[in-house]
Amino acid sequence: MSEPDRSDGVRRPEPPLPEESGLTLDEYLEMQQAIGHKTRFRILRTLVANDELSAADLKAAVDVESHNFHYHLDELVDVGLVDKRQRRTADSRGFYTYYRPTAMGRDILEYGVEELMRREREFNDVYT
Repeated sequence: MSEPDRSDGVRRPEPPLPEESGLTLDEYLEMQQAIGHKTRFRILRTLVANDELSAADLKAAVDVESHNFHYHLDELVDVGLVDKRQRRTADSRGFYTYYRPTAMGRDILEYGVEELMRREREFNDVYT
């Protein structure tokens, strides 16, 4: 619930997180900022569609310059939207690093940006 009206008539919203939240407001905002970049959005969306990909396969799928790709991928890992796993033993193709979306990465994509896109499609369907 929001606090009662103050003397100037402005209500204050409830705190956005419960006191025992596992993440801080800053951490949530960093996640939102990370997915707000077009390249990072494409990387995360591609990972969600594929569950897990090697860095080489992911880079080919999103078609981004190498230096930009790793920068954006590292940003997603740093904020907790993507997990990184390195194979411990080489196979015939060598060592590979694999990436997969975290549960938070899946949720922020599905219930954040993509939810807004779904609502826009529904709105357009109603009025066209």
